[in-house]
Amino acid sequence: MKNFKQKIAIVVVMCTTFLLGVHAQKTYSDMEVLTVNENISTIITASEPIRLVDISTDSVAGDKPLDNVIRIKPKTGNHNDGDVLGIVTIITERYRVQYALIYTRRLQEAVSDKEVELIERNAFHNPEISMSTTDMASYCMKVWNSPAKYRSTFTKKDKMIMRLNNIYVVGEYFFIDFSVENKTNLPFDIDELRIKLEDKKQEKSTNVQIIELKPAFILDRSVRFRKGYRNVVVLKKMTFPNDKVLSVELSEKQISGRAISLHLDYEDVLSADSFDTLLLKEQ
Repeated sequence: MKNFKQKIAIVVVMCTTFLLGVHAQKTYSDMEVLTVNENISTIITASEPIRLVDISTDSVAGDKPLDNVIRIKPKTGNHNDGDVLGIVTIITERYRVQYALIYTRRLQEAVSDKEVELIERNAFHNPEISMSTTDMASYCMKVWNSPAKYRSTFTKKDKMIMRLNNIYVVGEYFFIDFSVENKTNLPFDIDELRIKLEDKKQEKSTNVQIIELKPAFILDRSVRFRKGYRNVVVLKKMTFPNDKVLSVELSEKQISGRAISLHLDYEDVLSADSFDTLLLKEQ
């Protein structure tokens, strides 16, 4: 009797394992379907930045006009109605989704606009992403809404004041909060917001070493302000020597336009605060 029960238990485990394995697998017939036509561009919009797109066939062209948008279309109409052209796989920062591409000769059946729905998303851990863009934006808003803790780091130029408000550190990133006060009657048309690592003492322009740093995220993408401007930029954590400064520069569009920059010493960066417990609780 004992051996019989053990055999039954083994069979149950084997069946459960088999069923789970079958459930984990997916063929194109199990996927969401997008009907496509060579005369219609199909726009697929994700809720967050797309990190990878794979189109399993050369018969479908595709590109990524925006960070969270891809555009696909069959290259020709040399297909039969109902043909499976291939599969498009989209991987974002936090999920993965796949669609089977089915050809249709009828334009009215072709999908022109598709938004990735919550039910279609399969959770995905991207090892290259330590913090999603959504989380960065959330933290930035909390920093932006917090009172300024820094008072002595500022620059005055052309009747403008650029000042450091806060520096926070979360995980592998710095959140730098700064503002600009424009005391002139001329609006400031933003051309570039640049983050640079440069020499603290620039005695000879030919020997100046400048390293451009690409922010992981910028909260405010405004292109103009009149009196006041505040923004939060996110940078990957770094170290730099004492003879360098971290520069945040805001420049105007005109060739002879205004430019103002804020220089942060390594001591400023070292004193970056971890997020307050209150801020984390609100997350």
